[in-house]
Amino acid sequence: MASFGLAVAYAALFTASTIVLGTIVYWTVMDSLERQMSARIDAEVDLLREEFVAEGLPDLVREIHERADYFPALSYLVTDAEGKRLAGNLPSMPAHVGWTDIETDPASGGSVEQNLRVRTVLLGQGVHLAVADDLNPIEEIQQAFLSALGWGLAAFVILSLAGGILLSRAFLQRVDVITRTAEAIIEGDLHSRIPLRGTNDNLDRLSSTLNRMLDRIGDLMESLSQVSNDIAHALRTPLSRLRQKLEIAKANVGDDQKTEHSIDAAIDETDTILDTFSALLRIAQIEAGTREAGFRRVNLSTTFENVADAYLAVAEEQGKVLSAKIDPDLQYWGDRDLLTEMLANLLDNAIRHTPAGSSIEVKLADHGAGPVATVADSGLGIPLEERGQIFRRFYRLERGIAQPGNGLGLSLVAAVADLHEIELRLEDNAPGLRVRMEFRNAASGKEVGRSDSPSKHRSSFGSLESSAATPQAAGR
Repeated sequence: MASFGLAVAYAALFTASTIVLGTIVYWTVMDSLERQMSARIDAEVDLLREEFVAEGLPDLVREIHERADYFPALSYLVTDAEGKRLAGNLPSMPAHVGWTDIETDPASGGSVEQNLRVRTVLLGQGVHLAVADDLNPIEEIQQAFLSALGWGLAAFVILSLAGGILLSRAFLQRVDVITRTAEAIIEGDLHSRIPLRGTNDNLDRLSSTLNRMLDRIGDLMESLSQVSNDIAHALRTPLSRLRQKLEIAKANVGDDQKTEHSIDAAIDETDTILDTFSALLRIAQIEAGTREAGFRRVNLSTTFENVADAYLAVAEEQGKVLSAKIDPDLQYWGDRDLLTEMLANLLDNAIRHTPAGSSIEVKLADHGAGPVATVADSGLGIPLEERGQIFRRFYRLERGIAQPGNGLGLSLVAAVADLHEIELRLEDNAPGLRVRMEFRNAASGKEVGRSDSPSKHRSSFGSLESSAATPQAAGR
């Protein structure tokens, strides 16, 4: 549609230019032909006037007879003072002196109908002379020119449209390639680059410049990510040693309760820092896509049941009710441990940030296009203006700052969802918050749906209880 619009614009521009040029040529040609006719008539009039002045009326009459036979395209007429025709083949004398355009009727003596341009002059002694030339040839040229211009214009419009469509399509195809590359980069494919055609034209040079810019951005992002990972790795080891030394100090403190309490607090803070670094490293690993190597056919139903079962006791201890409605035998293509951690973080987030007496519900159902899961609570919810922020690293609502956590739980959830092509939506549960997860990677040709042999895919996770016991806080 865009290429057709460009083609129409090109055709309209060129057509307007052709019309303007054709109009100029037309008026120039017509003016030149009429000037030539007027000059020819003026020359005849001047010659016959000189004949009349030099030789008199009889010689003028004889000269007109001769010239009428010699120049059949011209018409003449001489009348005396009383208006009597003396010589010539013009049907009648115009009523006034000067230039006149007249039409002749074949019934009046002419062989064909003629359009004549006539110049009438008074020679003297009441004698009038009229000399006329036929306008029909000019009109025929005019019609031929207009016809040729019309046909040429029609052909020009067709060729302009065809050429415009071809050129604009070729141009837009290259623009589409750039657009698709940009969209791929937006979707996370940072290694995508614009293909070059080797023509070294403006678009090729623009594509090359954009590719160099993307290479530079990619290098900077990779360096930044590497620095972050290096910092996390470098600090995790001394922090682990610090924790060990604190444990040793606690064992040797004796009966000094105050010192023991301080050491316990230091150990808790150290654990929090270690958990933060571990979460950052996991998020970086997930966002890098290195975990895709572990993708397998996963029984989502079993995964959700195990996680929900693990959190039943946690919710009950805090005076909250956790329920689950899970359709059996729903399958998905992904990393089972990451999907487990994603749901565990959502449940931990819901339990941590809802008051006592709240209800939390986990649902998993098949909606045709793929499984859809929700984690809903009846707590305070999240203000609409802040819902777009909570997946950012370290972001925490003001009311949740006093709660333990590092603000990385939902960042990890978002990273796992992005890796698995899961669309996350935050909705109002009225009251509370509902997190909706739409599992969509069936579109990429992976095996998704109900299992033909459920027993083959049902397995429990030995590490699930420990994972649920110390899940990453979402920081809501």
